Amino acid sequence: MLVVETVAKIRRAYFVQHKPIKQICRELMLSRKVVRKVIRSEATAFRYTRSVQPAPKLGPWRDELDRMLAANTGKPARERLTLTRIFEALRGLGYEGGYDAVRRYA
Repeated sequence: MLVVETVAKIRRAYFVQHKPIKQICRELMLSRKVVRKVIRSEATAFRYTRSVQPAPKLGPWRDELDRMLAANTGKPARERLTLTRIFEALRGLGYEGGYDAVRRYA
């Protein structure tokens, strides 16, 4: 994501100070592709937006995860499973998603 200040620095260096693209890239630590994009366009800020939000793999496993979390909260503190152990148990049952999705849901 490029902010307005960075876009202004690139345009000032190129159009006012007449610096080459390669030098601008070195000074601002940006790729030449980004610098060219800023110079050629009229936009003042660049943002990435997803066109389609990917469906999480956790969806079909939520009931099982809820059951495991409910059973885990009923145990004494020393016997409770960590989220890593719960994730490993889900993997053993066939879950193919990542740990972060389980952690965020829990």
